Amino acid sequence: MDGHFRAFSFVDRITSVLPGVKIGGIYQIPAGISEFPQSLAAEAVGQLAAWSAMAAFDFKRRPVAGIAAAVELLSPVRPGQTLELAADLESVESDAVAYGGTAHCEGRPVLRLVHCVGPMLPQEDFDDPQAVKTRFSLLCQSGAQAGGFAGVPPLPLEDTGAEAGQWRRATLHVPQTLAVFADHFARRPVLPGTLSMHKTLELADRLMKDVPAAGGWTARTISGSKVRAFTLPGESLEIEVRLARRDGDTAVVAVEARKGKRSVGASRITFQAEGNP
Repeated sequence: MDGHFRAFSFVDRITSVLPGVKIGGIYQIPAGISEFPQSLAAEAVGQLAAWSAMAAFDFKRRPVAGIAAAVELLSPVRPGQTLELAADLESVESDAVAYGGTAHCEGRPVLRLVHCVGPMLPQEDFDDPQAVKTRFSLLCQSGAQAGGFAGVPPLPLEDTGAEAGQWRRATLHVPQTLAVFADHFARRPVLPGTLSMHKTLELADRLMKDVPAAGGWTARTISGSKVRAFTLPGESLEIEVRLARRDGDTAVVAVEARKGKRSVGASRITFQAEGNP
């Protein structure tokens, strides 16, 4: 079975929808994978919002990643659990969509997206519009077969420099082929921004291990996130994380991603000290 609508699709069923206004859905995290990072819960909420936005334009246009005012990381999830997803669309125009949304698990908030804005681009550049429309009908009726996601692909970070507790740099080399490219997107393979987010959080966690705090640090919010360019198969991203500020039990890490000399992404990650273990 090919990976289209399976390798990187995180909505199994749409439970309610008012195109261009709001939408609800569920996603069953496969039990057999080793992890399901919070960044992929953000992907699930974003994909749900995208279904509502695409339906408002009869699947002729689709949103892609742009900016997010805040991604609140509220609690982790485990393989085998079910995400309950909801999104409210603030505005939907032919050139851009703005939305927010949440993911819950067993009544517990997992993640919240606040004021995300993405450009709306021609659907046919990324996927077959009729195939996307047919998929939407399936999700709104019986739902899709669960379990298509095979797990987070190997994307090792190559350390390129560090000053303990102050900054770290690493290179993310994107392979020419990844299973997720069959689904993101079928006609235009692009590294999902939420996988870049996952690797950035990993690098920031490494930085914060060298910053003293009883009980360690936990990432709580990603703010001011901007994706300025697609990352294509075979490209490399230079990622830098730098301790920008510490105020007692709170620390802020500034993030920048570059391709060569060009800045292609930025954000700030707020960490919270967890107190005595």
